[in-house]
Formats: sequence, C-alpha cells, structure tokens
Amino acid sequence: MQTRTPILTRGEIVYPESDGKPMADNTKQFRYIVTIKEGLEALFAHEPVVFVAGDFLWYPVEGHPEIRVAPDAMVVFGRPKGDRGSYLQWLEEGIAPQVVFEILSPGNTITEMTRKFRFYERYGVEEYYVYDPDRGELSGWQRRGELLEEIETMQGWISPRLQVRFELRAGELDLYRPDGARFLTYTELVELKEHAEERAERAEERAEHAEERAERAEERAKRLAAQLRALGIEPENDSAKV
Repeated sequence: MQTRTPILTRGEIVYPESDGKPMADNTKQFRYIVTIKEGLEALFAHEPVVFVAGDFLWYPVEGHPEIRVAPDAMVVFGRPKGDRGSYLQWLEEGIAPQVVFEILSPGNTITEMTRKFRFYERYGVEEYYVYDPDRGELSGWQRRGELLEEIETMQGWISPRLQVRFELRAGELDLYRPDGARFLTYTELVELKEHAEERAERAEERAEHAEERAERAEERAKRLAAQLRALGIEPENDSAKV
C-alpha cells in the first residue's frame, strides 16, 4: 500500500493511511484483487451513495488507531463516492462496510485470517468472502444477528447485497453481474473494446459499400433511361404510377 501523510483528527491522534504491507504477494492475487474491486466499481458506477475501495485501511473506533484492517476489497452502501485516505467510520455516519473480500496468498497465516474474521464479525460486516486462488477454494459468511455464519454452498451463490453471482470453474473464481455479464480483467476489457471497434469499422465499411452499390445502380438506371429516350421511348416513371 502506498504511504501517504497520516490524517490528524481531534486530539491529534494519528490514523495512518498505510500499514506498510504490500497490496499483494504475487501476480495472481493482485489480478483477482484488481478485477473484483474494479468490477464492483463498474457495477455501482451510477450509484452515488455506494463507496468501493481496495486495500484500504478501515478504522471502526474513534481514538483507537490500533484497531484497523485493510480488506482487499470492500463495499459500503449509504456512503458517497469520493477519494479518502482511509475509512474513518465515525466520520462516515458510523456505517461499517457491509461486504468485504479477501484474496489469500501463501503469506497469509491462519492466525492472521482468524483475526480478520473476528474483526469483521465484531464490527458489523454483513457478507465476508475469502478466495484462495492457489487452492481454488472459495468460502463465504453471512451475518445472522451478532455472528457471521458460513454459507454452505458458494457455487452459484448470489450475494444478497451485491446481487453478484459466484462461480468456480476448475478452481478459478468468476463473478457475474445481475445482467449476467462476467467481471473482466483489464486485458479482457481492452480486447473487448478492440473487438467492438473492429466490428464497428466493418459495419461502417459494409454501409459504405452498400451506399456505393446503390449509387452505381442509380447511375446505370439513369444511363438506361437516357438510352431509351434516344430511341424515342419514354421510360416508365415509378413515382408517376403511385
């Protein structure tokens, strides 16, 4: 995570905007984090009060900068979009992130993930999803009262909050929007854009060729009409028949 100048709040308590840890330990983990975070951004692009962030420090308790966590991706319903250095919950109308994602790397320990689970359970997360790309394993929990209870079957699960569907194919995680479109990587988005541009260019070329053929046909018709008149034959006028 990029180091930035910490925020000073009342009482000059420092809430750092960096935990000094890297965003990801390997390319696979990084790719999933970016794809999920950006996919969620795109999904809620037109929702002004849905805030999405990735690898972003969340402080739930004012006056306690030691109580913090940086989810790989998080979604907060009820808070406006906009740049922030960290998520200070008491300055966000007390609203906790409702949905959190963690993408595991070989460096994550059981102790660390247990601590994160307890944090999310304690501080109000409604849905918590963990994906291990190396093992191809996906787990999820949903809030029931004060506890996060494990979701028995994640294959085909639809998030109540996000309306996003989870699918595992040979251990690879895919997320699908409510309209059925899959979350795409940046490379896939670029390729899709290029293909769309190529199709548009081909369609434009076809339209131009059709216009050229129509013009040639009209010219032939005019020449034929001129030849008929030269022979003393008046060509039929379709418009006059109507």
